[in-house]
Amino acid sequence: MTRPDPSPDSRPAGLAARGSGSVRRQAVRAGLRTVTTATGLVVGYYLLPMDAEFSGGSAVGVVVGLMGMLALFAWQINTIARSPSPRLRAVEALSTTVPLFLLLFSAAYYLLERSTSGSFTEPLTRTDSLYFTLTVFSTVGFGDITAVTQTARVLTMVQMVGNILLVGVAAKVVAGAVRTGLHRKEMGAKGEEAKGDGADRGGDGAGGV
Repeated sequence: MTRPDPSPDSRPAGLAARGSGSVRRQAVRAGLRTVTTATGLVVGYYLLPMDAEFSGGSAVGVVVGLMGMLALFAWQINTIARSPSPRLRAVEALSTTVPLFLLLFSAAYYLLERSTSGSFTEPLTRTDSLYFTLTVFSTVGFGDITAVTQTARVLTMVQMVGNILLVGVAAKVVAGAVRTGLHRKEMGAKGEEAKGDGADRGGDGAGGV
């Protein structure tokens, strides 16, 4: 006695429902990881002991930090292109790269003001430093806090150049990695579909013998 095959419409509907639920779960997990990462970085910025003064070593630290961020960004681009959910992976990558970039300069501004009082138009707390970094990043430019000394202005210019690269170049690179990941996923799905069709044809042939 042969078992009746499920209707053609019921199988795709069930697969679509399971796929939709899986996507929702992935989106929720990605959102939680994004919020957790950004929150952890900000909390670390406020808890990290920064008692040293801004010096040559601090400048080298900024450069090393930027290089490390670039290395992390390059690794994230590779993971985006290979991820089964490239869009979600891109959001997670940006949730790490952008806060790291901003907090790195916030710490540098804070240390600079501690070492050279008057580097800015007013003394900077950690919150003030983060506020100034965000105004430079967003190009709002309220003008309530401005760089006064040459060192402060050079550091601010470095951030401005980094802003352009991060918003302009990095965004295009991330978008390209997402397209690559979606194309890879689409080709993989077509390959699995072709294998399934081949198996079905093989089974039909065997049954006919």
